[in-house]
Amino acid sequence: MPTGGEVLARMLQAEGVDTVFGIIDGTYYGFYAALHAIGITLVTPRHEASAAHAAAAYARLTGKLGVCMASNGPGVANILPGLVVEQVEGNRVLCITSARRTGAMYPMRTGTYQGFDQEAVIGSFAKWSRAVPSFDRIPELMRGALRACWDGRPGVVHLDVPENIMNGEVKADVGYWKPNQYRRNSPIAPDAGDVERAADLLLRSELPVIHAGSGVIHARCFDELRAVAELLEAPVTTSWAARGVFDESSPLAIPMTHVKLNTMVRNDADAALILGSRLGETDWWGKAPYWRAPGEQKTVQVDIDDTILGANKPADVAVCADVGAFLRALRARLEARRGEMSHARRRERIETYAKHIHRYAAKLDGALKDDGSPVHSAHAPALVRELFPAGSPIVADGGNTAVWTMFYSKAATPARMLSTMKMGMLGAGMGQAIGAAVAVPDKPVACLIGDGAAGMHPQEIETAVRHKLHIVWLVLCDKQWGMVKMTQSIAMRPLKMLIKKRLDPDENIWADFGDIDFGAVARAMGAQGERVNHPHALRAAVQRALAHRGPSVIHVDVNPVVHMWAPGLIHFKAMHQEPKGK
Repeated sequence: MPTGGEVLARMLQAEGVDTVFGIIDGTYYGFYAALHAIGITLVTPRHEASAAHAAAAYARLTGKLGVCMASNGPGVANILPGLVVEQVEGNRVLCITSARRTGAMYPMRTGTYQGFDQEAVIGSFAKWSRAVPSFDRIPELMRGALRACWDGRPGVVHLDVPENIMNGEVKADVGYWKPNQYRRNSPIAPDAGDVERAADLLLRSELPVIHAGSGVIHARCFDELRAVAELLEAPVTTSWAARGVFDESSPLAIPMTHVKLNTMVRNDADAALILGSRLGETDWWGKAPYWRAPGEQKTVQVDIDDTILGANKPADVAVCADVGAFLRALRARLEARRGEMSHARRRERIETYAKHIHRYAAKLDGALKDDGSPVHSAHAPALVRELFPAGSPIVADGGNTAVWTMFYSKAATPARMLSTMKMGMLGAGMGQAIGAAVAVPDKPVACLIGDGAAGMHPQEIETAVRHKLHIVWLVLCDKQWGMVKMTQSIAMRPLKMLIKKRLDPDENIWADFGDIDFGAVARAMGAQGERVNHPHALRAAVQRALAHRGPSVIHVDVNPVVHMWAPGLIHFKAMHQEPKGK
């Protein structure tokens, strides 16, 4: 006599799920008790939104399905912000929620306690959302949910189960199907003609550019991307979210932090291979003047979701396929046609781009000579780059803190740099760090986070203590909403900001806040915690945190004026405007 929750748990087990993130509640005791009984680990954060972010980070780093759960009413209300973000970010997350009993829900009975239309609310933004009306339909609807998880572009899928169905025991002979009996298990292959047309276009071009998006991460095709780039001797740019799909130490890599160089490369190229990217606002919509005009640049676009093809930039060859399957097929065609390749012009351009990269990198590294107190913000990500072992996940959270982190980090495959690149969701990094530590248990996780963002979910430090996770939080504290303060200050006193780099304390509007000693907060929760205000002390603190093997928090007092003037902000501002080209 299984409970409805047991049916769900066993279906997850058949899908290879080994970890679920969420907070326990009596309304789905039948579910989490079954998870425990069959050996699926439950990681329990202190806030449901963190469960969604942790599940998404886990999915992104492992290629598996990320699963989170929330209890009816307030639990579901708490998880909503996390689900909204992860849908926008395009991460493969299944959220299972409990609802009030049948008879009180669907349709909602007037005056129902802890009830709202959870199916409709989540369904308004998620890929798929359904409510289970009866025990006998659990397998059918769960199969539909799992099918939706793996179909097309990754995103949030939701299944809502009333508590009496979740916990009630029913005498039933449940048929558990294998995943290949209800969903596709092999990636969508490209049309052979499309592959040949793509190869022709790329071989005939003078200089092709490859632009890689998150689709490369979800397809786990890092080696195939490298092989195709090397065969074509093509420069590779990435979306913000796809850093690490291509090793930035490669001479073909054009890191996204070299913003002007990215624009130069995309204008030099007479052909573009777009892989698993929507070419959204952070990619300048694929428009001139940041990209070469469509009439002068042929485009091959590959995406698992055919609604993305040609959505923002016209595609000369539009391929609906798994990016990995396409790259394997393209690699085979390019290798077969190796005799047609002559890339002297491409090599000249790559050498020119390398000079730009070295000059800008040297300019950035000049900031590291500042050994004053409070700490120059560049030191924290630079020390992570230097001291953390290769393959360590890096989480960036906060406005200017995320910018400093991106500009002073160097990404490598496999892609293990996490942030909320499409939403900029403050506080998400606390949960992402939890998910990353569970996904990559053999490496320490670095989470560089601003004090504003850390103040939103600091309780997750205790989660890391309880689950014995090796996370090092570096909280860059400037005691202000730095990015907001910069924008506000320029709007109020542009000339003074240009000359003095800051306004007087009484000239800003509600942009400052008080001091929280995050090192002391960490110690109060059982983690290692300390506070530093000098780069030498910061180095020693990072070394101690790496040796600690458990969670550590380093409160870093940073220079608030320097922190406000993060690199590349002028480009971030320009990105919010519609490109002037056609």
